[in-house]
Amino acid sequence: MCNLAQNFPFIKEGDKFTIEFQMDNNKIRVGITQGDVNGIGYEVILKTLEDSRMLELCTPIVYGSAKIASFYRKMLNMPAVPFSQIADTNEISGDANYIINVVGEDLKIEPGEETRIGGDAAFSALERAVADLKEGKIDVLVTAPINKHNIQSDTFKFPGHTEYLQSVCDDGSKALMILASDNMRVALVTTHLPVSQVASALSSDLILEKIKSFSNSLKKDYMIVNPRIAVLSLNPHAGDEGILGNEEKEIIIPAIEKAKAEKIQAYGPYSSDGFFGSGSFKHFDGILAMYHDQGLIPFKTLAMNDGVNFTAGLPFVRTSPDHGTAYDIAGKGVADNTSMRSAIYAAIDIYRNRERYADMTHNPLRKQYFDKSKDNVVLDLTSDDKDTNY
Repeated sequence: MCNLAQNFPFIKEGDKFTIEFQMDNNKIRVGITQGDVNGIGYEVILKTLEDSRMLELCTPIVYGSAKIASFYRKMLNMPAVPFSQIADTNEISGDANYIINVVGEDLKIEPGEETRIGGDAAFSALERAVADLKEGKIDVLVTAPINKHNIQSDTFKFPGHTEYLQSVCDDGSKALMILASDNMRVALVTTHLPVSQVASALSSDLILEKIKSFSNSLKKDYMIVNPRIAVLSLNPHAGDEGILGNEEKEIIIPAIEKAKAEKIQAYGPYSSDGFFGSGSFKHFDGILAMYHDQGLIPFKTLAMNDGVNFTAGLPFVRTSPDHGTAYDIAGKGVADNTSMRSAIYAAIDIYRNRERYADMTHNPLRKQYFDKSKDNVVLDLTSDDKDTNY
């Protein structure tokens, strides 16, 4: 027991006093959207949150429906996951799983079916969670899968989460889609775009913009000081010196050279098949693909279960599992929640990394410059010259 009188002489034996300890609850508030209610979203959310250890890392807030969560728990015969229903995040108090109801009690659930109702419910959750995210009521956003077709409406005219999240930013931020796992990070120049439009959408300026954004994210979000980025080609065999296409010579290589001129370690272009088949991807911190399937097919082949979709380049952190709604297995209890769990972990790590990066770069030391052009000159160390740098 601590002897307070010994350590604090002004305290006399017998004095009564109260000591108040203030402890910061610095657990990150993780907003989780329900996604398409007819897909596997609730199953992977419930399987993730049934592990009580998650509460040691964060405060989960699900934007969805307590009734739907209960429906899936009973349907799948899962252990009870206790939720505290709240109307707003200011009601959060203590360690618990929280849920904010964003849809009506009478919403019809049809596991495995694509419905208009499912799309509307997915957007209701996304819209409310993003509003809270922008207001600082939650720290990070983790989105369960949506169906890109049934979510379309007058208020959602985007090919996916990535484009929608970019649109809600007021600072002109541009999103960069990154698929990440423990051993690979793949970013995309073009995202949800028909293959027939990819070549015409590419330009040296766009590729350079994505290289710079990727490099910045690898530094800030993944704490890699001087990242090495591999840039993939558009055409087979990197165009074979123009035989199979000129985009490499005319667009991609100039962008890589400009990036190098800005002290970014960018290399390539590499032909996608040989690059992944030979294991060359292991030598780089990041891989920039020209289009969606070029990067995501090898990524999901190698890291399907624990892969995470991260939207870089925005002022807030958003992650999601790297899989879709999976209607074919919805309601069957066989969905793997590893990717959802990894998405939550990644969101927490990236949020913390951004805090650390901001602290490290907030007030950097003034850079010292030394003129080495006269290193062969013997200095008079007895000089009274106050401006001499030794």
